[in-house]
Amino acid sequence: MASSSFVAFVTLASSCLLILHSRSVSGWSDGGATWYGPRHGAGSDGGACGYHGDVEQPPFSAMITAGGSSIFNGGKGCGACYQVRCIGNPACSGSPVTVVVTDQCPGGPCQVKAAHFDLSGKAFGAMAKPGQDDNLRNVGKLRIQYNRVPCNWHGLDIAFKVDAGSNPNYLAVLIEDEAGDGDLSAVELQQRGGSWAPMQESWGAVWKYNAGSTLQAPISFRLTSGSGKKLVARNGIPSGWQAGKTYRSIVNFQ
Repeated sequence: MASSSFVAFVTLASSCLLILHSRSVSGWSDGGATWYGPRHGAGSDGGACGYHGDVEQPPFSAMITAGGSSIFNGGKGCGACYQVRCIGNPACSGSPVTVVVTDQCPGGPCQVKAAHFDLSGKAFGAMAKPGQDDNLRNVGKLRIQYNRVPCNWHGLDIAFKVDAGSNPNYLAVLIEDEAGDGDLSAVELQQRGGSWAPMQESWGAVWKYNAGSTLQAPISFRLTSGSGKKLVARNGIPSGWQAGKTYRSIVNFQ
């Protein structure tokens, strides 16, 4: 029979492998980083993914980044999580910090490197040694290493925020807090008593569906992550739903 110490070691090793697993990047890759917005802030209140002021609140907590073309990926990179660490500067701690893609960095230095991260002021400073965050921000542009990692929202389930422009015949939702891959490649909608119908990617992390007639709630969603994992959120939006409100599901990717 295996000893308890061996079993504990295997369990710990398995947990570490789960945490460090990266779908799209194997190990560390080289890239570049700049920062934008307030020095200690969350970059932009809005951004090309549609998260708006949520970027300042948990679970994002201002630890966000705008991505260059390969990271933002036309909006399909929204919600993906990366570890980044800066190199080549005395103020760099060398320790990685985790950031979430919430915006697009369309030009300038974002096109110089194959992979570029325009970090929030808070995230950029978090790569520094203690007390050196302002010194690091004053540099402005850094060489970094990055690694794609699973998103871990510590038990928080997926949320559906109904866009303010939605109406009884048209639904647009911002989908956020997806664990694991963090990004979505497809979303389907099911009305009460109906079959699954594909939604269209509107922009960023916002998906839309034009029913052409009154939508029948409650409404369920079938989500496909970037790596092809599927998850169903039954009755994700209830009867009597309202534009502008957020509805938290009871499921998330593992």
